[in-house]
Amino acid sequence: MRVLVAEDETVLAGFVAAGLRRAGFAVDTVHSGDAALDHLGLYDYDVVVLDRDLPHVHGDEVARRLVAGGSRTRILMLTAAVALEDRVRGLDLGADDYLGKPFEFPELVSRVRALRRRSARPPVPPVLERHGVRVDTVRRTAERDGRDLGLSPKELVVLQVLLEADGAFVSAEELLERAWDAHADPFTGAVRVCMSKLRGKLGEPPVIRTVQGVGYAL
Repeated sequence: MRVLVAEDETVLAGFVAAGLRRAGFAVDTVHSGDAALDHLGLYDYDVVVLDRDLPHVHGDEVARRLVAGGSRTRILMLTAAVALEDRVRGLDLGADDYLGKPFEFPELVSRVRALRRRSARPPVPPVLERHGVRVDTVRRTAERDGRDLGLSPKELVVLQVLLEADGAFVSAEELLERAWDAHADPFTGAVRVCMSKLRGKLGEPPVIRTVQGVGYAL
């Protein structure tokens, strides 16, 4: 859902962020360790893709502080240091996974998805289903009563958040936090517009409830 890419090579950071967005994640990018710590303190990220050799604050120190603070954010270390001792040190610091450069992008996406499922409490199952609405969190597909919904990546994320809530209400603020990046303007009505499109694709009878001032529930 929400991913922070902390990578000092701006071209690579942009490449990784663009690919993760296409895969349905909300992504922010930073290019130094101190900026990574600032963002991690402000936003609730599911996963941080963490370059080990960050300037100002080393990636190892970022990982160490995250773990010491009890953060639920999962850490995928992305680094050119692929020797066994480097991998062991990274994992010992608290990284949840380790991927060496160069890498195959489908593998990166798969690892981020796996870490995201583990970051949730309780862990997100591969398939979420309620009232005939079904989301495959691995294949990134959604259907209702066997009918493919043809959702956009953002609509799919919002529907997944509602399914994860298991009938409980999810506020517009939480949806913004989990499905949009840091540049989203909370006053644009983005959640309302997305929800309207999602309702249209889900069809009749309606399955999304809205309570003004409370939020949305499926």
